[in-house]
This record gives sequence, C-alpha cells and structure tokens, in this order.
Amino acid sequence: MLLTIDVGNTNIALGVHDGDELVRDWRMRTDARMTADELALTMRGLLGAHADEITGISALSTVPAVLRELRAMLSGYYPRVHRVIVEPGVRTGVPLLVDNPKEVGADRIINTLAAHHLHSTACVVVDFGTSTNIDVISAKGEFLGGVFMPGIEISVDALAARAAALRKVEMVRPRSVIGKNTVECLQSGIMFGFAGQVDGLVHRITAELTRTGHTGPVTVIATGGLAPLVVDEAETIDHHLPNLTLLGLRLVFDRNRR
Repeated sequence: MLLTIDVGNTNIALGVHDGDELVRDWRMRTDARMTADELALTMRGLLGAHADEITGISALSTVPAVLRELRAMLSGYYPRVHRVIVEPGVRTGVPLLVDNPKEVGADRIINTLAAHHLHSTACVVVDFGTSTNIDVISAKGEFLGGVFMPGIEISVDALAARAAALRKVEMVRPRSVIGKNTVECLQSGIMFGFAGQVDGLVHRITAELTRTGHTGPVTVIATGGLAPLVVDEAETIDHHLPNLTLLGLRLVFDRNRR
C-alpha cells in the first residue's frame, strides 16, 4: 500500500492507497515544533493496522521545519520503504510557465498534475487552506500561474483581533444574506463574501484565458480543508475534490517509480 502525506501550514493530510483506490484518509494539525519521533508516533496511531502494510510513501511539505523532521522520520522509521518527496529534481511532468519556477510550491504542482489527470480541459483549482490559492492550468497540463489571497480563517481571526465589537463566530450558513444580528452579519460576510470573491476571480481568469488564445471549456475544482464552507455558495465551482493533493501524490509516485 502507498502512504501519501501532504503537509500544509494548518493541517497534515494522510492517505492510504491500494492501487488506484484511496482506502482511508486522515487529517491532523500541523505543528512546526513537532519532532520526527512525535510525527512517527502520531501517524502510526492514525494508520493503525495499515502501518505495517506500507510499501511506498509519497510526500510533500510546504512547511520547511516540518519537511526536515519528515525526512528524519521517514529515514528512521521507514528505511526500507521506497519514498518520493516532491522537490526540485522529482519528475512531475508539469511544465511551469511562470517567471520563476522555483517559487511554485510543491502542493500547487501536485494539484496541477491531479487536475489534468482528471480532466482534459483547462482547469482552475481553488485551494481553500491557510491562504486561498487559485491555480490556472492549460488544457495541455501546463501550470500558467494563479492568485493568492488571505484564507478564510486568517481573515476571520484578523477581523476579531482588530475590531473591538466583533468576535469569532461559528462558520455556518446564515438565514439570509442580510444579517439580522452581529453573528449573522459576520457569517454572511464569510460564506457569501468569499464565494463572491472566488466567482469574481474565476470570471476574470476565464476571460483572460480567452483573450490569450485558450479555447474550450474551463473546469473549476475546489479543494482544501475549508472548501466545504464555500463550495455550495460559489456559482463557478464545478467539482469539490477534497483529496486532490493526495491523488496527485499517488500519480507522482507512480511516475517516479517507473
């Protein structure tokens, strides 16, 4: 079985794959202070019976401190297991058509690989994480660039910290767009505001693709831990694929194994 590990700024996603099938997945909190031993102990606790069935590992980390401990953990606890860590030199098959390819995060490359594997169209991947990342992919599977903006939780935390009369609220759908109390006003801004932000950017991206000569449909995919808060409210999102990055890690493992 293949273990996939996606280390993000807020959460670590784990997946166990049996061939093409994702058998089970988990999420755990990212702690930049976590040691290799703590990481191994927590992972083995989540994996349970699957821990002794792992024959391959594919991983990425956007957190340098955790990447260092991840390497140490894999070397110490899985020394005989073939592993692929996504970094420069690893074959992904994704052309990076940007000014500085070294700036592109491993998660964005892997999401591009997975989106192109699933769809034969141009794609827009909206990743709702610590930041909200929008990545644009050509119909040929080329990474064209994208958009960064503050994530949902970051924005809510900043608002609660800077506005004396406001506070953090449960992020659920309010009764209506026009809030009737402080809590509903905040919930409306979160749910509908971020949905409108994504829709506006997707419309601008698709228009720019058309102006630059890209023809055909554009598939919009939502992923990331906070996607469920917005995906039902955004008009432009076609698919919600929470395990898109884990799929990409499986694909890049197969590519490098061959």
